[in-house]
Amino acid sequence: MIIGIPKEIKDQEYRVGLLPSAAYQLTKRGHQVVVGRGAGAGTSYPDGDYEQAGAKVVDSNARVFEQADLIVKVKEPQPSEYPLLRPGQLIFTYLHLAANKPLTLALAASGVVGLAYETIEVNHRLPLLEPMSEIAGRMSILVGGYFLAKHYGGSGVLLGGVPGVLPGRIVVLGGGAAGVNAARMATGMGADVTILEVDLERMRFLDITLHTAHTLYSNETHLMELLPSVDLLIGAVLLHGAKAPRLVSREMLRRMRPGSVFVDIAIDQGGCAETSRPTTHHDPVFVEEGVIHYCVANMPAAYARTATQALTNATYRYIELLADHGLEEACRQMPALVGGINVMSGKLTCRAAADAHGLPSSAPAFG
Repeated sequence: MIIGIPKEIKDQEYRVGLLPSAAYQLTKRGHQVVVGRGAGAGTSYPDGDYEQAGAKVVDSNARVFEQADLIVKVKEPQPSEYPLLRPGQLIFTYLHLAANKPLTLALAASGVVGLAYETIEVNHRLPLLEPMSEIAGRMSILVGGYFLAKHYGGSGVLLGGVPGVLPGRIVVLGGGAAGVNAARMATGMGADVTILEVDLERMRFLDITLHTAHTLYSNETHLMELLPSVDLLIGAVLLHGAKAPRLVSREMLRRMRPGSVFVDIAIDQGGCAETSRPTTHHDPVFVEEGVIHYCVANMPAAYARTATQALTNATYRYIELLADHGLEEACRQMPALVGGINVMSGKLTCRAAADAHGLPSSAPAFG
């Protein structure tokens, strides 16, 4: 099989879909790897590393899409890439279709098979989403604390406090991979942390593993009671394959102190606040109701080298399986792959994404 690794063209996206070491393993197995020139530059993997691994470096993404049977990316195809897609081609990447109707329609019209990292589920876990959720969760505390600084319009609260001064208060919405990593970073710096969660077993796990964090059953009343004293609010909620639930209304934000910060990790699934809208690394924040919003949709790209290594660690076994056996046999050997199929033969096969846009869906069909 020919595996294509295009250069990511989304604004300020520095990650790359595959490491040179993974390209080497694929070429050893008899596959051909085609890489867009400069694809690994943002992660400090020059073209020479891919060529040394046995990959072929080509001058444009158009040539990558033209030659490859399997496209491995990080972010969803951008509008300028839609014309490059062709029927039967496999696209393996983060898609987040529930938050992007134009992309959903474009993928269906192109005839590609859209495989989404974020909807592959194994033992009630999302193993290809977790590495990026871990990075985004840890990042949320770093960027939240950064924008709390007074010269950025923040309230001037140091999250860890100092002797004789109480630490900042952090509320994390959701105790999944992103939420627990946010809480871990926050407790590590000595902040006062409360995690809101609805799963009682998950709360027991959090209570055992995060000794200094508090857990609280997630409902509107509890959140409303906490907001007036919160310095940093982290939105880390996730519904598998669907749009993020809007847990934070504009009215609720008005209860927060001016200069407090809200980091919406769920923004790539539409955001969990009424006021959320996507931002970029170059222009990451805006202010609504006196609250600084950080809503960067590709947070892990800020730490592109770490993120690319973590992503390839998670995705490589699936890529190898697809390359060795093709989609149908790969799904037979690893049934969890079927859950990753969001678009196939012009039809939506992810019900949550279809429901988000009021479109019909059907189960994946082979043959």
